[in-house]
Amino acid sequence: MSKIITTGITRRSMLKTTATAALITAVRSAFPSGAFAAGAAPEVTGAKLGFIALTDAAPLIVAQEKGLFAKHGMPDVEVAKQASWGATRDNLVLGGAANGIDGAHILSPLPYLMHTGKVTQNNLPVPMTILARLNYDSQGISVAKEYADTGVQLDASKLKAAFEKKKAEGKEIKAAMTFPGGTHDLWIRYWLAAGGIDPDKDVSTIVVPPPQMVANMKVGNMDVFCVGEPWNEQLVNQGIGFTAATTGELWKGHPEKALGMRSDWVEKNPNAAKALLMAVMEAQQWCDSMDNKEEMSTLLGKRQWFNVPPKDVLGRLKGDINYGNGRVAQGTDLYMKFWAGGVSYPFKSHDSWFLAENIRWGKFAPDTDIKKLVDEVNREDIWRAAAKDLGVAAADIPASSSRGKETFFDGKVFDPENPSAYLDSLTIKVAS
Repeated sequence: MSKIITTGITRRSMLKTTATAALITAVRSAFPSGAFAAGAAPEVTGAKLGFIALTDAAPLIVAQEKGLFAKHGMPDVEVAKQASWGATRDNLVLGGAANGIDGAHILSPLPYLMHTGKVTQNNLPVPMTILARLNYDSQGISVAKEYADTGVQLDASKLKAAFEKKKAEGKEIKAAMTFPGGTHDLWIRYWLAAGGIDPDKDVSTIVVPPPQMVANMKVGNMDVFCVGEPWNEQLVNQGIGFTAATTGELWKGHPEKALGMRSDWVEKNPNAAKALLMAVMEAQQWCDSMDNKEEMSTLLGKRQWFNVPPKDVLGRLKGDINYGNGRVAQGTDLYMKFWAGGVSYPFKSHDSWFLAENIRWGKFAPDTDIKKLVDEVNREDIWRAAAKDLGVAAADIPASSSRGKETFFDGKVFDPENPSAYLDSLTIKVAS
């Protein structure tokens, strides 16, 4: 297959990259932020942030509920529920000034897809910035009850015969995820492909907003889905299906959501961006404590946030997993992580994997300059400045922007220094 290189680019992709770069340059010259002055007051007292009803939105919700935005000089921050990731994208394209949003709890690859115009109207790039990672782990791949007899867990190949039989009967196999090219799309594709099931040929992938997953499985609209919590746990609690695997079993300590902002907002309001980030980081520390899980579940369950029974949130938040197929695991380390171990820091190597996987499935061209794109969107420098001002211990600040090589459950290894070798090692893919 083609190597990922920095030169052989098409005229169209070059024009597009040039357009994005020109936009960023225009934004930066209009709002030259320079260094982030320690302790400088925020330029604005508010921002409009979006969230989806998923447990990993907790840092934004906790920052709001606990008055942490106000503590850092931003009492007028709004945290607004979005109907779907498509709505999140559309509202980010609009921007806060046009009744949209300035930033959001977001699928880590989505800012890249927007930044390059891959998922925006008329393919117009919307320069985006990633300020932090919000969490690791604790998404789930769940399966309809009709497949309980297959014994499927981490090995998706156990579904092959059942899928083939259903297809032979003229029925469609539907695998639901939350946004094309987003994290849930990548997890379910990785899992299926590792089991020899081609996510583009053997099944139909469909998009369903997270809060609608359980209702859709209930009426038989899908065979499998991948989504964050509390929806896998709710599925089990309602007896509709079971969880084959949690995503931490696919890749232990994997990055998931991010705090993404429009780049023009960050450049115009550098101190406010840092203040927002400090509030979210402080909330992540609170969310990470086991002592706070019960309160957190009650808080997230509130009507204005998730509108679910706290028990649908609590179990997996503590690492207690009822898979729903007779398998119960108590006190596992597969709970959602928010802070300890560098969770909040946006490793550039992780963004490189998301881009490599989106090359794998045809969302980005094989000759995409991964490093260049990551450097444009990922602002780990702002995170470091915020961490310093917040007094984060030096031991909690990663020394490098790369976490190094990552190993997956099927033995595949991703070396961020050589994404091409990783892509070459994969059997099922679109990229060639």
